[in-house]
Amino acid sequence: MPYAYREHIADMGIEASAGTLAGAFEAGVEAMLNLMFDLSTIEESLSFPVAATGRDIELLFVEVLNETLSIQGLRGLALKRIKVDSIKTDDDRVALSGIVYGEKFDRQKHVVKTEVKGATYSGLFYNSGEGGTHVLRCVLDV
Repeated sequence: MPYAYREHIADMGIEASAGTLAGAFEAGVEAMLNLMFDLSTIEESLSFPVAATGRDIELLFVEVLNETLSIQGLRGLALKRIKVDSIKTDDDRVALSGIVYGEKFDRQKHVVKTEVKGATYSGLFYNSGEGGTHVLRCVLDV
């Protein structure tokens, strides 16, 4: 599993890691969505573009998680995953574009676990360490 959960006093910390930065973002979004739903109950029949920017990788991580939550809530979806198309650095900004996959939320079909209200700046961390592994961390407000 490319992600883990970290204990936190009132909320839930997530840690995502992968051999690429895009993979770490994908694992982080999956970690968040897996807290919310039993992902095995969600089909990938719909897709929506995701775009976010931040001053650095850490802030971009929070923005991507919150943009994913926004798309899900505003469109009444159960999302399963994100596919990152690109991560680009431009002067003082980092931008990510990708696509989220899922389907319309169906109370009869989808197993709901917990509500995630948002990604926070608490515990925010990024490291590209030994062996090229990219690690992202933050705390989710649940």
